[in-house]
Amino acid sequence: MGQLPSKEQIMEWVAEHPDANSKRDIAKAFGIKGAERIELKRLLKELEGEGHLERRRRHYLDAERLPPVTVLELLPPDGSGDLFARPMEWHGEGPMPRIHYAPRESDPALGRGDRFLGRLVEVHGEDYQYQARLIRRITAAPHRITGIFRKEAEGGRIVPIDKGQDKEWRVRPDATQGAQNGELVQAEQIGPKGRMGLPTARIIERLGDPSAPRAVSLIAIHQHGIPDDFPDAVIEEAEGRKPATMKGREDLRDLPLVTIDPSDARDHDDAVAAHVEEDGGATIWVAIADVAHYVTPGSALDREAWLRGNSTYFPDRVVPMLPEALSADLCSLHEGVDRPVIAVRMRLDAQGNKISHNFHRGMMHSRASLAYEQAQAAADGNADAQTEPLMDSVIRPLWHAYGLLKEARARRQPLDLDLPERRIELTPDGRVKSVNFRERFDAHKLIEEFMVLANVAAAEELTRRQRPLLFRVHEEPSLEKIDALREVAQASGFTLAKGQVLHTSHLNRLLAQSEGTDFDELINISTLRSMTQAYYHPENFGHFGLALKSYAHFTSPIRRYSDLIVHRALISGHGWGKDGLSPQDMDRLGETATHISETERRSMAAERDTTDRYLAAFLSERVGTEMTGRISGVQKFGAFVKLDETGADGLLPIRAIGQEYFHFDPDAQMLVGSDTGLEIGLGQRVTVRLAEAIPMTGGLTLDLLELEGQPLPRGLQKGRRGRGLQRMSTKSRLAEIKRATKRRRKK
Repeated sequence: MGQLPSKEQIMEWVAEHPDANSKRDIAKAFGIKGAERIELKRLLKELEGEGHLERRRRHYLDAERLPPVTVLELLPPDGSGDLFARPMEWHGEGPMPRIHYAPRESDPALGRGDRFLGRLVEVHGEDYQYQARLIRRITAAPHRITGIFRKEAEGGRIVPIDKGQDKEWRVRPDATQGAQNGELVQAEQIGPKGRMGLPTARIIERLGDPSAPRAVSLIAIHQHGIPDDFPDAVIEEAEGRKPATMKGREDLRDLPLVTIDPSDARDHDDAVAAHVEEDGGATIWVAIADVAHYVTPGSALDREAWLRGNSTYFPDRVVPMLPEALSADLCSLHEGVDRPVIAVRMRLDAQGNKISHNFHRGMMHSRASLAYEQAQAAADGNADAQTEPLMDSVIRPLWHAYGLLKEARARRQPLDLDLPERRIELTPDGRVKSVNFRERFDAHKLIEEFMVLANVAAAEELTRRQRPLLFRVHEEPSLEKIDALREVAQASGFTLAKGQVLHTSHLNRLLAQSEGTDFDELINISTLRSMTQAYYHPENFGHFGLALKSYAHFTSPIRRYSDLIVHRALISGHGWGKDGLSPQDMDRLGETATHISETERRSMAAERDTTDRYLAAFLSERVGTEMTGRISGVQKFGAFVKLDETGADGLLPIRAIGQEYFHFDPDAQMLVGSDTGLEIGLGQRVTVRLAEAIPMTGGLTLDLLELEGQPLPRGLQKGRRGRGLQRMSTKSRLAEIKRATKRRRKK
């Protein structure tokens, strides 16, 4: 017979085992049998009466206040580096309490999502309600999944929505959280593989109807863990901010500054102006929203902005880095209103070289908020009522300065990729109306060149003043990736020279060779894939793609935390106020660089997944339709095809190609038929049939119909004689395919 546990031991067990804490479970855990069960029942009654436990459906759960010992999950650090945790079980009617975790030096390191048993102490006068101390670590962060719940007689199962997962998860009856059949849920693994060898999960959040309007981006938000709700303290702080005054600022309101953005822009954080000089050069002004005035180090706004790292953009919504009171109002450079800015004045000579720059903290007044199309039309001689009065003071000087920057760019030779951007247009109820490619005007390139120059000036200024900052780093590609690109180039009939130090000019020559050919898009995509991924770092390693020695992000502080850090560094370096870089900002610059590089990649993945799902939804009504495209990737399980009309990527599985065995040659990026010798490789033109489109995962499956304009050889026939005849026929077809390919390459 076991020893009767103390009340504290019982509470510890209940906290540690939220899924198995009935009276029977507790008795079994402590080895209590027979008459001792009566005493256990009495103890549980007392704990219930004292408010420490609450009995629900024959299980004992925490009541309104958390017990002294409970299971917690560690959250990611906030902008100040402080750690917080959330209780694994909370059944109170009020908001979930905020728990601060303060590890001792002797405590083992815990990571985001790790579960631990903690001892709680209530605190007062802080922005959190409990202080937690580690008792012991329980488990590492559990694996999570987002999927569709399918209800069954005993619990149910979860069908994942991620294209990379195909294994279903089992859900026990007591772990469904009341989820309904067909509902989108988020779940986590709670044990080893169960019945039928499938992992077991419990649902931790119900996300609603996956087919509801605008649910596509919501799926990506939850799947990638992007914070989309601002805490009350952050909203309150944002709404409490007052418009900036002229105190301590230069008056820049006479400058003819305008914003030029997409017609559907959600914020305006940069404005531009130019003046033509007598020597043929130009003076450029780039004014950027002074976000640092409103988002100060250590504030609730700052902690949340650091946590998010950047804004995330979807076709139907934006998950902003800052609350709307700032991003769409006080920080946005709206037409006709005064707004605080940090501006840089840059002087160009007649060849477009930057010969000087200086920074200013001031107040501006936007002359106009223009769309790219509107500004371009004015530059082309088709001004409207808004742009006609701005032709001499704004439009012509801007285009003169852009002409100079184009000359400088041609000498610098940054990587000149031409990758069309898709634009998904939605109906009011969130359905896909059309998929088009965005038009690209000189107005787009003008703003890009102005922003690049301003970013260079910021990096140079802070380096000169020996101030800490975050550089935007882009290292040159590895030899392996360049060799792979060279293989693609040669297979397409082009050359990329060997045996020399790689410069962007070499890659630009390859891109120029392919321009206007059938391989144009393939070479652009392959070149992009050969590049390393840009990231943030406190040290300067240069920017290979832009062919620049020093580069930082300065021009988008509304949507990127990196730019806010650069603004604070400029404020500190110029002695403009007390809202510059804090000692804590400087101490954790490396950690911030790593964190925001990760949040940037997270947003890119979420945006890409959302686009794939919208494209699959758009094409789902066209299953069975024939389409054209080009082989854009090859793997041992099949080939990827980029479709011409939409730019969507579909999978051509091995089974959809033919009945023979295909050998995968990773060096040549090619699939080769074992019997026919048929080669399927990068760049080949194909005609395919859309076999399947799954909006929930974004997956497209294709059947191959034609390769390089020739019908695909039919499967091998049975019988020895038939095999020989079929092989001869296939070889003839293959020879014709190769001859056709050579003719196209010569053209």
